[in-house]
Amino acid sequence: MITRHDLQLYILALPSNLMVHTTKGIVLRTVSYGETSVIVRVYTELFGLQSYLVNGVRSAKKSAVKSNLFQPSSILEMEVYHNELKNLQRIKEVKWHYIYEHIFFNITKNAVALFITELLQKVIRQPEHHADLYSFIEDACMELDKADTKVTAGYPLFFALHLTSFFGFRLRDDHDAQKKILDLREGEFVGELPAHPCYLNERASASISQLLKLMHPGDLHQTDFSLSERRELLEYILQFYALHIQDFGTMKTLPVLQEVLAR
Repeated sequence: MITRHDLQLYILALPSNLMVHTTKGIVLRTVSYGETSVIVRVYTELFGLQSYLVNGVRSAKKSAVKSNLFQPSSILEMEVYHNELKNLQRIKEVKWHYIYEHIFFNITKNAVALFITELLQKVIRQPEHHADLYSFIEDACMELDKADTKVTAGYPLFFALHLTSFFGFRLRDDHDAQKKILDLREGEFVGELPAHPCYLNERASASISQLLKLMHPGDLHQTDFSLSERRELLEYILQFYALHIQDFGTMKTLPVLQEVLAR
């Protein structure tokens, strides 16, 4: 017969990599696994990028975890088992950390949120802990939920530009009267046309400089870009990503985003 004392000794003897940790996390992607389970890709506050196997999500049982918790951009509070030697982790308990008022129900905001989560999947490829990056993403998602129409329209530009500050290829805002051309390959403004074709004209370069100076999404009210200008600038920014992120590829959410923002 196993006594409570024996059980306590067994728990204490468990390896540390099976300890339960409490962490916040932002869902980036969810894919079906088997008949009732899913694998959830989450950017966590404690462990960076992680994948979790969640059983019974698609089951009709009342005890099953609700699948709506794992929609892209969901901000969760989780109790997780973490084993650094494994690529697939487990969730013990999960609940909402922040409940959106609009993102899951507003077509435009949902399209922006899906663009954001796809972009994050393309640039975050390692599981390293980065508390500042997590805070930036969490704040960005919550600000998007509260944003008005004008801020929402410019949000992809703001997010994509400021995300680069957490990586080694950020754009340097040294635009001035002598340096009016943005060299996308070098990530800086220059005074003469580069010898390669990856640069912006003076008008587009000035617009990117203006966006780089914005410190908060609400500052997008200071801009006055047309729909065609926003679309053009976003394509330039993604070109910059493609130059600096290996195998960046194309953004599948971009056509949908462009169509929704054009309405």
